[in-house]
Amino acid sequence: MKFLIAGLGNIGFEYQNTRHNIGFTILDVLAKASNLVFTSERYAHKTDYSFKGKKFVLVKPTTYVNLSGKAVNYWLQKENIPVENLLVINDDIALPFGTIRIRQKGGDAGHNGLKHISETLGHQNYARLRFGVGSDFHTGGQIDYVLGEWSDEELKLLPDRIKIAIDAIKCFGASGLAFAMNNYNNK
Repeated sequence: MKFLIAGLGNIGFEYQNTRHNIGFTILDVLAKASNLVFTSERYAHKTDYSFKGKKFVLVKPTTYVNLSGKAVNYWLQKENIPVENLLVINDDIALPFGTIRIRQKGGDAGHNGLKHISETLGHQNYARLRFGVGSDFHTGGQIDYVLGEWSDEELKLLPDRIKIAIDAIKCFGASGLAFAMNNYNNK
């Protein structure tokens, strides 16, 4: 059984350590812990990860966040993965820093990456792991905030929060969406 795990983010050094790139960061940590290397492929940097007999196709779209649907749709088709086995990892300003919320489906909550994925797939029925980045910004400062780097305090806490997100990804594939939701939401 195969799963597509799409971590959203923007390519380029200037975005590397930003809140908006948490999807990339989580997949980078997972890959590094398993001595995996991402290769540059069509619409994404990709690597394959195995866990408990399941194959996880990890992709970091190179289309920038706002056009993430191109990469997600392409890799679902190329790898012949059903949409039920898709998990999208994205940042979420509506959640406090480090909070994890896994959902089976839902709206985009103003996230342009999720919006493009939904438009491209023609529906919103795909799982997502929303990683809270908080909302410590003034009116009109949302873009600068999500494209800004983590604070020193956040950087201290980030490794533990990323580990929980990785455990949730593994659980999604090994035990199913409902089990992952029950065990990792708001953890």
